[in-house]
Amino acid sequence: MTKRRQSLELPNAKHSAPIPMGARVGNMIFSSGIMGQNPTNGDLPDDPALQARYAFQNMKALVEAGGGTLDDIGRITVFIKDNSMRAHVNTQWAEYFPDEHSRPARHAIVLDLPGGMLVQLEIVAVVPDARQET
Repeated sequence: MTKRRQSLELPNAKHSAPIPMGARVGNMIFSSGIMGQNPTNGDLPDDPALQARYAFQNMKALVEAGGGTLDDIGRITVFIKDNSMRAHVNTQWAEYFPDEHSRPARHAIVLDLPGGMLVQLEIVAVVPDARQET
């Protein structure tokens, strides 16, 4: 029997708590907090621009792990340590979503993120339902 919910993980982006990076339920993907960890080794850099870049790379990898693409993301919540991170997030935003007429909804919240995190993303995506494609 196929389970309705599937946990999604990334090899080098992990939480210290026993929670997955995301979950796919039916044709939807919901993420946990996607951090700016280096996708090759899991390190969290001090550099704000690198954290933003890695967070977006990890976001893309997560939605792809769930069978989707960037085009399937409908909403992104951006948590930033302080307003100085907005410029770094906006740089990645424009790179990952260059068409101003086809971008996800976005909301940014300034939050005292723990453990050296400067940015964290949460996504909701609607992906093709594999059961309907067959």
